[in-house]
Amino acid sequence: MTDSTTLVSFGLAVSLLVMVPGPATLYIVTRSLDRGKDAGLASVLGISAGAMVHFFAAGLGLSAVLMTSAIAFSAVKYAGALYLIYLGVQKIRSKVDFYPDQSLAESVVSKDSLLTIFRQGVVVNVLNPKAAIFFLAFLPQFLDPDAGPIWQQLIPLSVVFICIGLVGDGTYALIAGKLRHWLKRHPLFWQRQKYVTGGTYIALGVAAAAVTPGQK
Repeated sequence: MTDSTTLVSFGLAVSLLVMVPGPATLYIVTRSLDRGKDAGLASVLGISAGAMVHFFAAGLGLSAVLMTSAIAFSAVKYAGALYLIYLGVQKIRSKVDFYPDQSLAESVVSKDSLLTIFRQGVVVNVLNPKAAIFFLAFLPQFLDPDAGPIWQQLIPLSVVFICIGLVGDGTYALIAGKLRHWLKRHPLFWQRQKYVTGGTYIALGVAAAAVTPGQK
């Protein structure tokens, strides 16, 4: 089993990583600005769920297959990139979401749409090869083959990771959601925000396509 010293060290490392905004953070913030804090929090849950896939895959050595197979790596890389670009194009082509009535704006985010946003977050992170590379490089520092089965060590580490990630990313989502309410009073923003949102998704897709094995 993982000892307390390792858990504390792992928690500190994860906290530092969460404090530095990355592609997943940008995705969450964009969702919050686009649809409000509820959508942002749904994205946080989706991104976290997707991260868990990479977390356990890396811990069990499955990500090594992705790193050593050029075909597998390229397939996942371009599938994730195309999905992000697809989301961006769909947003740019959508009708302008301008709701002068705040209650109407908030009611647009229904349970079904939040579920869809959650699923999209899962897909975006699962198809992000950079996440697989990161966990493959990061996790071995906190795993000890002599401390017992790897899967038993992964459980407490995953709990620490998910808790810190939810708090950190959730904070970004809430702050962005608050900013969105302030921007409600600026119609020009709502006339142009779909291009900013769509452009962000497309940029993330292009960045994902540019990832190469060994890149940090």
